[in-house]
Amino acid sequence: MTEQIEKGPSDDLTQWGKEPALEADTAKPAIHDMDMVMNLPVRVMIELGRTKMPLGDLMSIQNGGVIELDVEAGEPLNLVVNGCLIAQGEVVIVDDRYGIRLTDIISPSERLRKSKN
Repeated sequence: MTEQIEKGPSDDLTQWGKEPALEADTAKPAIHDMDMVMNLPVRVMIELGRTKMPLGDLMSIQNGGVIELDVEAGEPLNLVVNGCLIAQGEVVIVDDRYGIRLTDIISPSERLRKSKN
């Protein structure tokens, strides 16, 4: 599938360094751009816990086998969006389905700090 790309005024090197003229019909409202961002798909995961184990142990697990996780009962679940911890919460049941009630939303500065570790 190929897409036809039209040459815009910013592609004209003869206008280098000059401010582009804004035309009324080409100026898009910022709200339209935000709508596009709000429609981007993201991967949302609820993480109960983690563990490390040898591959051999994992391959030998059978029905009814138990894998112990690195969290204690009652600890909060992690809400992870595109691999980034966003919030923590507790399990709830909504109409016979599992859900999460958010109890702590991670601030952007804290997310940045945790991503560097």
